[in-house]
Amino acid sequence: MPKTFFTDQRLFTMFLRPLHIIPPDTKIDFVAKRWWAFTTTIILVIATVVALGVKGLNLGIDFKGGILIEAKAAQNIDMGALRDTLSSLNLGEIDLQQFGAPDDVMIRIQKQAGGDQAQMTAIQKVRDKLGTAYDYRRIDVVGPTVGNELLHAGIIATVLAMLAISLYVGIRFEWQFGLAALIATFHDVLTTVGLFAVTQLDFNLTSVAALLTLAGYSINDTVVVFDRIRETLRRQKATDLRVIINDAVNQTLSRTIMTAGTTLLALLPLVFMGGPTLINFSAALTWGILVGTYSSIYVAAALLLYMPTLKRMDRLTKSS
Repeated sequence: MPKTFFTDQRLFTMFLRPLHIIPPDTKIDFVAKRWWAFTTTIILVIATVVALGVKGLNLGIDFKGGILIEAKAAQNIDMGALRDTLSSLNLGEIDLQQFGAPDDVMIRIQKQAGGDQAQMTAIQKVRDKLGTAYDYRRIDVVGPTVGNELLHAGIIATVLAMLAISLYVGIRFEWQFGLAALIATFHDVLTTVGLFAVTQLDFNLTSVAALLTLAGYSINDTVVVFDRIRETLRRQKATDLRVIINDAVNQTLSRTIMTAGTTLLALLPLVFMGGPTLINFSAALTWGILVGTYSSIYVAAALLLYMPTLKRMDRLTKSS
């Protein structure tokens, strides 16, 4: 009987063996480098605060207000061609979103200078340019008040998401882990907001969605490290806490890097070839994954050294 993949025990075992791009016996002293990590974190936070104070966020149509047009075409819409057509009107920022059927489109145009008459003129330009091939289902002018409400709602949603994640970690582990997770997640989200301030990419509802996605992704890596630390603390009560943290980060390092690497493989094509529609979301997630991976490895676990109960536990275990 010829050997196949399933009958050849050697091949089958090799396939099931865990993949390690980092050797399992790696002994990198991450804790010793924590001050470099903390310094980098402080620099990133300060740079974010300065950028927000000097430049501020380049708020998109969702938050500044503008013109909203829902239209249905006679045939499937070529979004690229439609974007080029509307861009020739020189009305400023234009955002297209396909929803429902392939012939439905939502057109957002930034608020025009000059009051209500300027908005009506812009709407008429769009209708004249598109002609009779479109059936206009809805035309609204969204004021800045609605935009401010959306901005406040987005901020509240992001803050509540971080608090809820940290509360879960605190309940699932201990409150010290929850506090460390909150600090690390806040760092990741804040520095990603700083990216928008520095690059002046449009900050809109899609950007808020990227921040919420990033918060969930960041905490996922952190929880894996925390779980290994807790497991080791239960088995090796007499071990130095620094050794436990280093072992936990080293043991999960291969998994952390592979997770970040495979996610970046999917995001980088969107960054370079996704066009203006996807750049906000993809750029924010790409930066957030890089910063989140760094904070999971260097920042979150090292913060446990400064938590009161864990410090007391460390002294007790070393004296026993």
